Amino acid sequence: MGQAELKRWAALVIVAAIAVALTLGSVIVLVGATVSISQMTNPAMRALATAAEVLVGMVWLVGTVYIATHLAVLIFGQAGPAS
Repeated sequence: MGQAELKRWAALVIVAAIAVALTLGSVIVLVGATVSISQMTNPAMRALATAAEVLVGMVWLVGTVYIATHLAVLIFGQAGPAS
């Protein structure tokens, strides 16, 4: 196993750890927001906050998947011409 192969495996572990950390951090923040929203007493504000949380949560989680995929493609993608 050469030096380049070891670097690829190290990059694989780092990218996986970053993806897991981003996703776990997103879920923790979203659960905290859900707990805060469930304690609201005004129904209109609760509905608005729930809609905002769903929108932000979807964007945030899709963003973490995009970042992880983008990093993986940058590290492991082939440098050949596009077909």
